[in-house]
Amino acid sequence: MNRHPNPLVWPVLALVALSMVGCGASGQSDLRQWMTEQRSQTKAGVEPISEPKKFVPQLYTQGAAVDPFSIQRLAQSMKRESSRLADNAALLAPELSRRKESLEAFSMDGIAMVGSLIKEGHPVALLRVDNLLYQAREGNYLGQNYGRITKISETEMRVREIVQDASGEWVERPVTVQLIESSKK
Repeated sequence: MNRHPNPLVWPVLALVALSMVGCGASGQSDLRQWMTEQRSQTKAGVEPISEPKKFVPQLYTQGAAVDPFSIQRLAQSMKRESSRLADNAALLAPELSRRKESLEAFSMDGIAMVGSLIKEGHPVALLRVDNLLYQAREGNYLGQNYGRITKISETEMRVREIVQDASGEWVERPVTVQLIESSKK
């Protein structure tokens, strides 16, 4: 059972060993040389930190000011609040004491001006609400925000409403209702 190795195996093993020796240190020396060159050419781009600003202390001058929690400050605030409430009450009180009109049951979004005419020398707006036609004169009320008609012309109707603003105060707001022209002719 003596086996003799194949005569082609020895030259193939020799060729593999020689190729392994060729991949050795020569490739690494080129790499090390390139790395050394790159390190010498590259410069760090760090900018120097600027000098800190000099701190200049300020004198405390608020010692002579009015204390925000003083009785004087509270009295001023209460006086302003009471005058604001009085203004609100004066604006809203007449609206609350009068009798409501029929057009005040509808939102301004649902009221459309479809025409105007002069009746007995005074302008009258023709308003359509829920497919019904209403006549309104200057001074009549409409809408749900205490709206009062201030002016009627051929093309528009101006209304003054009383609404609450973001801070809860009652303010007057002007609204204009434009004439809607019919597309059917």
